[in-house]
Amino acid sequence: MELRSLKYFAAVVEAGSISAAATELRLSQPSLSVAISRLETEIGTPLLERSPRGVEPTSAGRYLLGASSRVLGDVDEIAGTLARFGAGAVGNLTIAAVPVLMWRRVPELLRRHALMAPEVEIGLVDPPPWEAVDMLERRAVDLAAILVAEPKHFQRRYSAAFEVRDWGEVPLVAVLPPDMTEAADPFPLRSFDGRVLVLPHRTTAVPSLPEAVDGALSRHGVAPSRIRLTETIQTSLPLIEAGLAWGILPDPDRSSLRRFDVVVRRLSPEPRGLRALLLARRERAYEPALERMLRICAHREDDRDRIADETTDRV
Repeated sequence: MELRSLKYFAAVVEAGSISAAATELRLSQPSLSVAISRLETEIGTPLLERSPRGVEPTSAGRYLLGASSRVLGDVDEIAGTLARFGAGAVGNLTIAAVPVLMWRRVPELLRRHALMAPEVEIGLVDPPPWEAVDMLERRAVDLAAILVAEPKHFQRRYSAAFEVRDWGEVPLVAVLPPDMTEAADPFPLRSFDGRVLVLPHRTTAVPSLPEAVDGALSRHGVAPSRIRLTETIQTSLPLIEAGLAWGILPDPDRSSLRRFDVVVRRLSPEPRGLRALLLARRERAYEPALERMLRICAHREDDRDRIADETTDRV
């Protein structure tokens, strides 16, 4: 039993005659009559009572008409949903993003994406950068958002495996205990000399914050008395809040860290910030929802560059 046969049968019953249905379906009356006869033969029972006034469904025909309506309705719904998958309007995506980018960049991206595709389900995980890269390689996630100290080096190393999108700079700021509200703004980088500094563990796989901070301190001859190591940037913050260490941490919009019980200050001289990167596998099945997400990210960077150009023109 073909869907086409069910559509033909439903059209005949609705029109009340084979000739009227043939006109609506743009078929010849003989070919439609043959199609209905084949359907009755296949089922093994009459479906229509024919008379000079037209046709009426038999009891079997009435049952088939109800069942056909349900089946054809389901088919239409399936086709519509598949079309929305094709347009990237529905689907599932998982993003691995380092915690710092969860504070502003990822929520901003999700808001913009939800305006265009609210029915796409987004899953989030917040591993360290090297784990995010590994999860992307293992196809455990669809996108990875990380911070790196040397974006060109990262691009050379991973360009064969990943499509790397620049997601903008993330500045480094001084993060001080809560009793230092009188600290200067900007805060002198040399003030870290002889102080306890907290930093997350470094990894050779993805040079990030530790390498950026070490480079800045070395360039300006600043030597902390001690480096306290933590697993992540997130686990550095309680030590600073407790007054046990100072920090130099990334702050996406220079205000995200203010949600914690710390004092945040610009640095002088201001060190080079980290670079946010958005990664996708080069070898991936076509997934419209993912491509839409990448386009939204690209548009954000276009907007950022345009604003920067307009600011330069005004100056």
